[in-house]
Amino acid sequence: MTTKHVLPADIERTSMQMIDDELSKRGIVLSTENAAVVKRVIHTTADFDYAETLRFTPGAVSGGLSALSAGTAIVTDTNMALAGISKPAMRKLGGAAYCFMADRDVAEFAAKRETTRAAASMFLAASRYPNAVYAVGNAPTALLELCAQMQAGLRPALIIGVPVGFVNVEESKLRLLDLCLKNGTPAIISLGRKGGSNVAAAICNALLYAASGTLDPTSRGWRG
Repeated sequence: MTTKHVLPADIERTSMQMIDDELSKRGIVLSTENAAVVKRVIHTTADFDYAETLRFTPGAVSGGLSALSAGTAIVTDTNMALAGISKPAMRKLGGAAYCFMADRDVAEFAAKRETTRAAASMFLAASRYPNAVYAVGNAPTALLELCAQMQAGLRPALIIGVPVGFVNVEESKLRLLDLCLKNGTPAIISLGRKGGSNVAAAICNALLYAASGTLDPTSRGWRG
């Protein structure tokens, strides 16, 4: 066997071309605005269902790009998503990413309210970073708390709602989509049960790369 495409940049570019080819074979045409996000999620998961299940409210991508270009913070519901977000791209834009799940005050607040730490982390984050980009990839209770905060007046720069699982997952996403459409909050949501921290990080990275002008991997310092 002859090994090809062994350098990081070449691997990514070839993968993206393969994704383009597969989408074309399936007769799927992505909008210019949303293509980078959808393709980054497919690249991360090898799951082409996302080409049809990702939902974008009007102006979601442009709103996210504007916010991140201005150094707006990202708040996630898991340290796994936090670890996957590109720190060089964030530094280039002057922003930072946070996850409060492991904070002591979050655990204490969750116990006091008899709720999940994910919900508690979003409740506390809403007061600290009300205009943040929120990226939820694991806990539907985090999405439901964001919905409650939005009803109380919270207006994030963007909500990425892609929790994975079974209990309250589909319902929380539909609730979020409905609220965001009604009040004009930008949102990117994966309908159905699929999602995950890796998907949340992939969407953040697609936006960060686009905002920082580093969609091409060589512009990130990768060889190939």
